[in-house]
Amino acid sequence: MLEDKRILLIIGGGIAAYKTLELIRLLRKQGAWVTPVLTRAGQEFVTPLSVAALAGEKAFTDLFDLTDEAEMGHIQLSRSADLVVVAPATADLMAKMVGGQADDLASTLLLATDTPVLIAPAMNVRMWQHPATQRNIAQLKSDGVSFIGPNEGDMACGEYGPGRMGEPAEIAGAITGALAEGPLTGRRILVTSGPTHEPIDPVRYIANRSSGAQGTAIARALNMLGAEVVFVTGPAEEPRPEGAHVVEVQTAAEMMIAVEQVLPVDAAVFAAAVADWRVESASDSKIKKQAGKIPALSFSENPDILASVSQMAEGRPDLVVGFAAETDDVLANASAKRMRKGCDWIVANDVSPETGIMGGRENTVVVISEDGADHWPRMGKDEVALHLAERIALALG
Repeated sequence: MLEDKRILLIIGGGIAAYKTLELIRLLRKQGAWVTPVLTRAGQEFVTPLSVAALAGEKAFTDLFDLTDEAEMGHIQLSRSADLVVVAPATADLMAKMVGGQADDLASTLLLATDTPVLIAPAMNVRMWQHPATQRNIAQLKSDGVSFIGPNEGDMACGEYGPGRMGEPAEIAGAITGALAEGPLTGRRILVTSGPTHEPIDPVRYIANRSSGAQGTAIARALNMLGAEVVFVTGPAEEPRPEGAHVVEVQTAAEMMIAVEQVLPVDAAVFAAAVADWRVESASDSKIKKQAGKIPALSFSENPDILASVSQMAEGRPDLVVGFAAETDDVLANASAKRMRKGCDWIVANDVSPETGIMGGRENTVVVISEDGADHWPRMGKDEVALHLAERIALALG
């Protein structure tokens, strides 16, 4: 997919620099050539030797290395790549880019390049939210610099919020999208995500523990491979995927209507954790607690969105992918669900509390199709998403 593409990878100084080792591996696996450049601070987190070993090329560090200047001047180095990637892009490095500073090799390359630039920011949440950083972000975007991330999550410093560098698979997908006409270009794909909230009264509802992380990651990965993605989501915690057309819903009934309005599509991925039941007559007023009296709730079955689309007589997507979150007999229950619903694939996982998958950042899935069960190792949800998007691209041809 990236065969013989040349990527200049500038590694800034931050704890997220360790992720660039996996990023290099993913890019090399796709056939790309990676030329690494480390800032002085970047070398505090990963060594030139480890980076060079994975890239198969020398890691550049010093602007004033005369041998390198004779063989590969900084101007040539900055313009010989198809894409310049900065990961992690620290607040300091972003400020240098905005100010046009060139006091080391990395900043000089960024000032001298005429090649597209993609940056993956990584910093403390307060640094990310600081007005100076926000001004720099706006200016960089105005200058044509592309961004991937940052994500929201736990920081190495112990704080939580936006500022985490994107995962290697996520960045690799963005690079693929920037450099190649993706294999899903021209395809329209529906992704549902998140939980649904079924009201009991104006202040209470029935829901589940889905964060929407896996569905969001899938939407991003499909978009990066060139697809036009329509993202129908319940009230999930995750930031909405950039580049997708987002439709917000609350209930299963609303999600069913939104899905029907989106059709037709080439493929549909139903990653949402849709509530099976709803309260038959939700109260318009808050139900008051009364001593010794427990309110009786009558339930109705929600529409089965996956089965409805899978069994369409006309206009059925070429590929329908369902999800099965199980706690017991995962393979048997998910296989039975695939047959019962009529979908092409089921992506099944064990969401027992001890797995940490529901609401977590990793997943262990088995993809079940008419060809059998394909067990995938435990990996980050972004990497699961990229593997699934690539498999969808192969299936759609």
